[in-house]
Amino acid sequence: MLTLTEIFYSIQGESTYAGRRCVFVRLTACDLRCVWCDTAYAFYEGSKVTLDEVVAQVERYACDLVEITGGEPLLQADVYPLMSRLLERGKTVMLETGGQVSLERVPRAVVKVVDVKCPGSGESDRNDWSNMERLASHDEVKFVIQDRADYEFARAILRQHALASRCAAVLFSPVHGILDPKDLAAWILDDRLPVRLQLQVHKYIWGATARGV
Repeated sequence: MLTLTEIFYSIQGESTYAGRRCVFVRLTACDLRCVWCDTAYAFYEGSKVTLDEVVAQVERYACDLVEITGGEPLLQADVYPLMSRLLERGKTVMLETGGQVSLERVPRAVVKVVDVKCPGSGESDRNDWSNMERLASHDEVKFVIQDRADYEFARAILRQHALASRCAAVLFSPVHGILDPKDLAAWILDDRLPVRLQLQVHKYIWGATARGV
């Protein structure tokens, strides 16, 4: 069984898959409390569903791209067979994870988007740095950046773990409504970093507080 907050069909707003049709499976519960979290409703909401029910709901949308997100999806034991079953059905499966839970059991074919926590989140001491060694070439690493201190932290981790050569993309994303994207763009350009500036496309389409998109 899984505790499910919601399943919805939308346009992928983040990662190198941004702009594509995607089915989102949002699982309930998170053991982090990032100060800028935009999905706090996923901490507690949700209902119990079977794996069969989740797979059936995903299949109704006839979409090849599926993202499993949260909350922190890796807190639920049945997320692993869910990922395997979706892969077996020919889906491209993405996993959005905070990076505080080991990636060891995640099927290798899953596209892992690891959200490394910067100091501004209040949760940077929870990063599991061994996960940097578990990244595959198709995976992505994201840093949500609130200010210059977060940027310098992310820049140091990028270099320390050679992330640009370890995974498919490194994403620097400004906290929506707090850090001006122009400032982050200037810092990236000045330092000539091998990263992508990421904006949350869905928030520009539907607004920052819209759910189910």
